[in-house]
Amino acid sequence: MESPTHILDSVFGFSGFRPGQQEIVEAVEAGSDVLAILPTGAGKSLCFQLPALMREGVTVVVSPLIALMRDQVASLQQAGVAAGALTSLNTEEETEEIFQHIDNGSLKLLYMAPERLANMGSLSLLQRINVQLLAVDEAHCVSQWGHDFRPDYLKIGALRQQLGGVQTIALTATADADTRSEIISKLFTAEPRVFIGGFDRPNLNLAFEPKNKPREQVLAFVAARKGQPGIIYCASRNKTEQLATALTAGGHLAQAYHAGMEPDARRAAEARFKTADGLVMCATVAFGMGVDKPDIRFVMHADLPKSVEAYYQEVGRAGRDGAPADTIVLYGADDIRLRRAQIDEGMAPVARKEADHARLNALLGLAEALKCRRQVLLGYFGEVLAAPCGNCDLCEAPPELFDGTTAVRKALSAMLRTEERFGTGHLIDILLGSKTARVSQRGHHNLPTFGAGREYPKAAWQAIFRQMMGRDLVRPDMERFGALRMMENARAILRGEASIELRRDTISKATKAGPAHRPAALVPEENEALFSALRALRSKIATEARVPPYVVFADKALSEMARQQPQNLDEFAKISGVGRMKLKRYGALFLEVITQAPTPEVHPARRKLAGRDAGPLFDQLQKAQLELVRGENGMGTYLFCTNTTLAKIAAQKPQNMAALAQISGMGEQKAERFGAAFLAIVLGG
Repeated sequence: MESPTHILDSVFGFSGFRPGQQEIVEAVEAGSDVLAILPTGAGKSLCFQLPALMREGVTVVVSPLIALMRDQVASLQQAGVAAGALTSLNTEEETEEIFQHIDNGSLKLLYMAPERLANMGSLSLLQRINVQLLAVDEAHCVSQWGHDFRPDYLKIGALRQQLGGVQTIALTATADADTRSEIISKLFTAEPRVFIGGFDRPNLNLAFEPKNKPREQVLAFVAARKGQPGIIYCASRNKTEQLATALTAGGHLAQAYHAGMEPDARRAAEARFKTADGLVMCATVAFGMGVDKPDIRFVMHADLPKSVEAYYQEVGRAGRDGAPADTIVLYGADDIRLRRAQIDEGMAPVARKEADHARLNALLGLAEALKCRRQVLLGYFGEVLAAPCGNCDLCEAPPELFDGTTAVRKALSAMLRTEERFGTGHLIDILLGSKTARVSQRGHHNLPTFGAGREYPKAAWQAIFRQMMGRDLVRPDMERFGALRMMENARAILRGEASIELRRDTISKATKAGPAHRPAALVPEENEALFSALRALRSKIATEARVPPYVVFADKALSEMARQQPQNLDEFAKISGVGRMKLKRYGALFLEVITQAPTPEVHPARRKLAGRDAGPLFDQLQKAQLELVRGENGMGTYLFCTNTTLAKIAAQKPQNMAALAQISGMGEQKAERFGAAFLAIVLGG
């Protein structure tokens, strides 16, 4: 049986595991039932795909979305793995091919939706195909209290027993303690081994930006990343269409997506996002679950997300290939008012509303953070990052702070003197001494706070009030049409018993348009032309094969090619993501672009050794053989070993003459002619 690391390299083209993967794979191979919680982009699918290739029989994968299943099957087939998905979108040819693999015993992974598992015909099929492992992806769908609950997930536990208590691995990226308990009780009869991976995604650049001409901010951000695939999340359906139209007019490839679209239109939009190179999807949160596209280079929130959990899940769709990716959230006072209103106007009980306000406070704390944003984010999930990350906006440009106690006290005073009956705009008019009709009508020009805040312009006061809302000193009261009311933790500041620091940088940005954040660089500037040429070749191959470009090679693999510029198959095979099948299919094509010269033909036996230490041994053995085909004196009978035999010697590395003679294709006569020279090479190597 091949080792996990050998399969990882030869099939998937990876030289090592990502954090958390190896322990899970080893537990599955030891026969344990497993519950694995790993963040989006951490490589959960490998935790069942690799064990599937290490054992006889079939691994059945339960997955909630057809698009996700078909993506994973396409990637596996490109890597040379016999995999299939039984879905309603299958062609007759695809279904026939799956049953051919079942009949000849070669099928390794079979993907099915939970709804299909309830079919009695499916149960009969599974009972006869030697199911050795059941993998339940997106296992949080079993939770009846979750937003992704799927009733048919509740039937998986019974199915598992009908299959004889088959070994099971459940995987998800989103499961708190209660959801984990529910998964275990619904899917397992005994306690599984539980693995909880870290939440850090160090390849993601994290940034938040106060809104200031947000349409211009969006267009500038995307323009700096022209040609890169990304997602822009919007709070409304209308906004997705407006931004997609604006981006298209600006020369970008853009697509709107929301739940109000017809099902066929949504499916077409999803398919376009997967296959088009560099498309920007402007979407509501209806888009995202099941997106298996690993080369999304940025996720932008054009509006504030609902919570830290939602934010983390949504930005996690960027950079799943491990290459650098950007994330940014645009937010403003209107976003905060909207999110508060959604909570207050909902039908949830009071305790749930307070919990939702607390979650929103945590997100606002992340938005208005005063130190490394990644440290704040991981701290929310209970992890400690000892040193600043160096890959967030606050590490790149540390925030400038100032004592905002006086400004906050003036704002609170204006609120109290107007009986907490007005919103931000009216309060700012009072602080600036603007004698508007409304101010005069109410007599508020006679208040002591009238004109008390002239040291700041209007935009700066808007930023101060936004920070006050972000720190939960004040909240908009929806029952009073958004009027601000003071929270308990603001009273100490008003009484002079506490001070508060505010961020001056966000106040400064409020008075002028901020710069577009520089894009994460996949390759150095001098390699950009080659990277573009490699992407063009990938796009051509993908179009002809009718698969998404990332199924051919991920951006990370192309960036490594552009930076390392391999000159032969041995060097090319060491690129991350290049397994034996992709080396065979694409190696010569991509090398020709890199070297600007045709790639020499290589015998299949030699190509299988590419990237391994046996490769150079093969070359030395071949050279030594040429020198001895007619013996040491050049007068003997012509004798030679096939390339297949030389490859076996290079791979097996026999340690003595007897072991060498036993290798298929050698025999005593060839061992006598070549043995001493071959052993000298093998033992010396």
